[in-house]
Amino acid sequence: MALSANLYLRQSQSLVMTPQLMQSIQLLQMTHFELTQFIAQEVEKNPLLEFPSNDAETGSDRASDEDDARARQADDQGSDEDYDSRSEVMSGDWSDRTDSAGAGRMNDELDANYANVFPDDGVPQRADAPELISQWKSMPGGGEGADSYDLDDFVAGQISLRDHLAQQLPFILPSIADRLVGQYLADQLDEAGYLHADLAEASERLGTSMTDVERVLTALQTLDPPGVFARSLSECLAIQLRQKDRFDPAMQAFVANLELLARRDFATLKRLCGVDEEDLLDMLSEIRQLNPKPGSGFEAVMSEAIMPDVVVRGGSDGSWLVELNPDTLPRVLVNQSYFAKVTKTGDDHAFLSECLQTANWLTRSLDQRAKTIMKVATEIVRQQDAFLVHGVDHLRPLNLKTVADAIKMHESTVSRVTSNKYILTPRGLFELKYFFTVSISAVEGGDSHSAEAVRHRIRALIAQEVPENVLSDDDIVDILKESGVELARRTVAKYREAMNIASSVQRRREKRALAKVAGF
Repeated sequence: MALSANLYLRQSQSLVMTPQLMQSIQLLQMTHFELTQFIAQEVEKNPLLEFPSNDAETGSDRASDEDDARARQADDQGSDEDYDSRSEVMSGDWSDRTDSAGAGRMNDELDANYANVFPDDGVPQRADAPELISQWKSMPGGGEGADSYDLDDFVAGQISLRDHLAQQLPFILPSIADRLVGQYLADQLDEAGYLHADLAEASERLGTSMTDVERVLTALQTLDPPGVFARSLSECLAIQLRQKDRFDPAMQAFVANLELLARRDFATLKRLCGVDEEDLLDMLSEIRQLNPKPGSGFEAVMSEAIMPDVVVRGGSDGSWLVELNPDTLPRVLVNQSYFAKVTKTGDDHAFLSECLQTANWLTRSLDQRAKTIMKVATEIVRQQDAFLVHGVDHLRPLNLKTVADAIKMHESTVSRVTSNKYILTPRGLFELKYFFTVSISAVEGGDSHSAEAVRHRIRALIAQEVPENVLSDDDIVDILKESGVELARRTVAKYREAMNIASSVQRRREKRALAKVAGF
């Protein structure tokens, strides 16, 4: 069979991911902070994009321009009058007036005022103690009003854990070599104040003996905060107990067997420590007063406030009003007048046309993003109406396909919209992903239940336990079955462990111990 090359004309359809389409998809899943940063970059690159100006700021700018014009006009008139007055002075015998006129009058007549004519050039002097301005007007900044200082200037700076330890090193390590070892070990601390460095490797790298490194470490473990430079939780608690002079043999055995405490095995702890139940409870109370993370107090954790993208509030007719949060809506304008003005000259017409196309695409994409978020949020509110009225117990099972079919969109679009987006409801602030839960079948073909609602029921049942009647996983299964929820025992155990809830045996031991402590 001979091979030959032929030409064919064929039509076909294909989905092409253009750069603008890919960027639109990325815009859809961006958070408010990421979207703000992206728009700021686009405004900086595109001369046709600009942020809308505030009406108040525009009015203030216009007023300031008018004030400047009036000031310039007054200066021009004043200069003419000064010129006429200087002509009159020079025409007469001004030296005869020296004896009768004071120094201030001489300055006025000669136009030799040496006062500061540029008061805005200097840095305004602020008050040292703003709370005393009303009592001491002569203090710096006392006569400038309440806006002459910034309260941030009086806030103490945050000190890090390493800086705090570096201030104490010279007092316990007089030798320079020991300080170098101490500084090296301080650099190996984590955020909680624990030391994860290998002492053998540290001695080899620093060129010193293992004995010297251990000696320096022992001295470092006496620094503030108590428990710092510990290599394990047991050592951290032991250091703090030593500083309190409470590290007796019984407490030493207690700290050495913290895994038994985690399992609530109080009977074995009493036998190992050689104490009775009352002493064991006292020891447990002392352990709970210690700080397991001594270095956490020095880390300045910036708490970032969550701004909701959608706000839901009740209407007057009993319905729910779903609105986009105006604070999270990006505001950007396309300057059409600037484009028309510049293109008249014929310079850089191709560049500006591309900028205009990009700007129009961005505004359309932002508008489409807002509409898509609104559609998804409205459907979620419609599906979870019972949750908004009655609470978590009435949360319905929901998946992405149900919402996508209702709003005629793809599941991937709904997934991108609900990622890192938050909704403010009368029940609180929730992520949109929160309303999508697994469905759990009901008994005898009843309505299915949401996995989140079932977890809430399990948590509520365990919170109502008493020491004499602690529910096992089988008991929870029976109670849920009576309420119409068909759930296996292993599923109850999985949900309980996911919520960091101990087993029934451990809970019974803990509740009995706490009851005895309350009785004492």
